[in-house]
Amino acid sequence: MDHKQNNLTAQSKYNESVAYSRLTSLVNSMADGVIAVDKNIDIVLFNGAALNILDINNLKEGEQLEKVLKPIDANNQPVDIVNMVHQTTVSTTNRDLRLAYGDGSVSNLYLSIAPVHLGYGKDGEDVGGYVLLLRDITTEKSLEQERDEFISVVSHELRTPITIAEGNISNAQLIADREGDITAIKAALKAAHTQVLFLADMINDLATLSRAERGKLTLEVESINVHDLILELAENYQADAKKRGLSIKTILDPRLELLKSSKLYVREILQNFITNALKYTMKGHVTIRAEQREKGVEISITDTGIGISKADQERLFDKFFRADDVRTRAINGTGLGLYVTMKLAKLTNADINFSSELNKGSTFSIMFPNINVVPRQKS
Repeated sequence: MDHKQNNLTAQSKYNESVAYSRLTSLVNSMADGVIAVDKNIDIVLFNGAALNILDINNLKEGEQLEKVLKPIDANNQPVDIVNMVHQTTVSTTNRDLRLAYGDGSVSNLYLSIAPVHLGYGKDGEDVGGYVLLLRDITTEKSLEQERDEFISVVSHELRTPITIAEGNISNAQLIADREGDITAIKAALKAAHTQVLFLADMINDLATLSRAERGKLTLEVESINVHDLILELAENYQADAKKRGLSIKTILDPRLELLKSSKLYVREILQNFITNALKYTMKGHVTIRAEQREKGVEISITDTGIGISKADQERLFDKFFRADDVRTRAINGTGLGLYVTMKLAKLTNADINFSSELNKGSTFSIMFPNINVVPRQKS
């Protein structure tokens, strides 16, 4: 009888060992961090993903949870994780916690806590422990923030031109119905047309941005006559400059050579900078300068405009950013132009530098390197 009992005990221990081994393998195969704790909130099981999220090398069974998991809230205040776990009676999730690391970085944390029930006891007496799932959702949070900011900015920027265009078209219709002055009708339609052009520019920026974010922009390298391109751009913008009481100057290095790059993107980058220079310059001029460099061409656009404050310079190329200067806010803009420009610059391996002083103007310099295209091997 004793021999039979010993065999059963050995078999039971073996089954438990196999079950635990399978459980450990299952937990370690999970992409989410897993930490199981007993009713005293001491760690009994964990996986490698949890170590990665916590940024530690190892854990020990029996270690207290609060020593390794130290979440903070949105105000950087510590959260009592032990109390949070103890108060969990049903499976709960939290997406508003964060983890601070030794190097000063911070990650957003998804935390799920589920009590492990051993039976049907009352007042939580049946709880034998808890299972915590951890996931780094920093990227998700960033995307959510960008989405919310995108919706807010675009809805705001769309509302104004649509309202103005609709109002002017209605006025034109009203004047026409009353057989009014054709000059007034033309003025109203012109104002509406200006807002429609702004909407078209916004859609173009959004389309380019979408392609850039999805990595759908392709680079077609060709030989660019920079001298001719800049003269063409200056000519294209002369009418707009004259309308604003400004002038466009060009200073071109006589040593300019053909540039090997994407003509489409080089043109768009320069157009964005020239457009901004004209838009934010109330008097004076815009100067386009091109100089030959050893590895390419450096082009700079200088204006005598309102300039950019030091505080705003740090965020100038951020998505949707627009300066708080009232003069800037009075001018239509999506806050996407320079962000898209930086995307295109990276695609062409170009470096952008700028200097600016409030009320004294700005200079944006773009160094376009020659892009060497490796010919395809014949199959």
